[in-house]
Amino acid sequence: MSSGLSIRSSHVYFTAELAKKVFQQVHYAYVTYAKEQGHLLITPVSSQWFVKMYEPTQFLLKERNLKGDKTLALREIFIDNELDSTDRNLEYEWIEKTNLIKVAM
Repeated sequence: MSSGLSIRSSHVYFTAELAKKVFQQVHYAYVTYAKEQGHLLITPVSSQWFVKMYEPTQFLLKERNLKGDKTLALREIFIDNELDSTDRNLEYEWIEKTNLIKVAM
């Protein structure tokens, strides 16, 4: 997981470093798939602007190990939007100002 973000078994895996930067102490994330952009959008639930712009689904951010790696179980989003959920590293952009992760799908 050198990229910081990957898919494994329909779960999006965050390295401890990326999870800490983005989510800090928040344990839930808003996620939506923006079809027109072809991006999966992920942000902490503390980002209230996101709810106003999109109709996101809230997911629990699960602890995976003692290092602090975290995952989001996004199987329903992959299925509903017919997205490729094959295990792989993901290309993403973190927009620090709005605390948003844009994942190229």
